Amino acid sequence: MTIINKKLILIKEMEEKVKLKVYRVRENAKLPVRAHKTDAGMDLFYCPDDGKGTTLFSQHTKLFQTGLKFEVPEGYMLEIKNKSSVASKLQLIVGACVVDSGYDGEVFVNLHNIGFKSQYLQPGQKLAQAVLVPVSYCDIVETNADDLNKGSTRGEGALGSTGDR
Repeated sequence: MTIINKKLILIKEMEEKVKLKVYRVRENAKLPVRAHKTDAGMDLFYCPDDGKGTTLFSQHTKLFQTGLKFEVPEGYMLEIKNKSSVASKLQLIVGACVVDSGYDGEVFVNLHNIGFKSQYLQPGQKLAQAVLVPVSYCDIVETNADDLNKGSTRGEGALGSTGDR
């Protein structure tokens, strides 16, 4: 096989869309939706098993059911991210957010209310967005010498070490 043929095969594989299988745990669960075909994130919706809304009190955290299970392909993870409208208007931000390949339970959205007002969430309301992300696997190599990144101009500066202007 020539190098050109190998490159064409690789390009064709890259063009094929990855399939993300979704199972509705509850009949009324909404499937993830992209508002626009070029959006990275797919909207996730609240789908409680009791069908009732709930209040997330100020400065509290709660897990919200989506009513969905995902078959995340090997080599990928599903990352749950903030929706800008939910974060900016309701002051609700996402906490723990990685769904690994191989997890086969219902996906929950962990929301923190960082605002000063309690927020009422209704079934069917948008909670967050899910982004399918490729994962790079690596081998962990321990070293006995603290000589990591030697020669770097960055050094050990952290937490604002480059200034704010």
